[in-house]
Amino acid sequence: MAQELGPGVHRLGDDIVNSYLVVEGSDVTIVDAGVPGYWSALPVALSAIGRSMGDVRAVILTHGHSDHLGFAEAARRRRIDIGIHELDAPLARGEVPNPARGLGRARPLPLLRFLWWAARHGGLRPQVLRDVATFGDNVTIDVPGSPRVVLVPGHTPGSVAYHFAGHRALFVGDAFATYAVTTGVRGPQLAPFTADPATALASLERLEGIPAELVLPGHGPAWTDGIGAAVARVRAAAHEAAAESRRG
Repeated sequence: MAQELGPGVHRLGDDIVNSYLVVEGSDVTIVDAGVPGYWSALPVALSAIGRSMGDVRAVILTHGHSDHLGFAEAARRRRIDIGIHELDAPLARGEVPNPARGLGRARPLPLLRFLWWAARHGGLRPQVLRDVATFGDNVTIDVPGSPRVVLVPGHTPGSVAYHFAGHRALFVGDAFATYAVTTGVRGPQLAPFTADPATALASLERLEGIPAELVLPGHGPAWTDGIGAAVARVRAAAHEAAAESRRG
């Protein structure tokens, strides 16, 4: 089923791995394709909001990691347009190695829970796209909802956020998470598997000041206290983690 998060904004699945449906008139844009197991749930979720697979016009991806590609290739085979930032297209097509770093200070129980969940939803199989349309930074994409692209490199080179101004919603992908699948920690924080944490932190400046009532990460629940407060929490969490690492 799809959970309504705001007017015209719905989440597919639970908040461990998020895929979002944005409804604009009779049309739908999907932000991130989650895990492959969501594909079978998608028609039911669309039906619950009065839409069908024929109403899906595009799937736009925040970055090229497998847990965001999910059902994108299946959608492409249904002739649904798939889009990603040009810097992450090689990753999505499987042409370059995943730049993700290690598990960091992972906790065994949350990590095992995530791996079990992922296995049940087909999320442990590498996902690639045969073909994908690309775009650059600070462009408005011609898909339902007309989102503006904000490049936020660090998690991957081509990680982006999408600002759907008409919905007052900002989809941040893994620029930060509100739940860490490797530790079970909740609240805004850099997402696990970030390739370049320093760059990821610096990129958050590009999100500050964007007017959005809903801030929607790739992992974890929606954040509704404003992007500025979320970024402050991420920076504080990163500072605390660095201090803890220095203490050993």
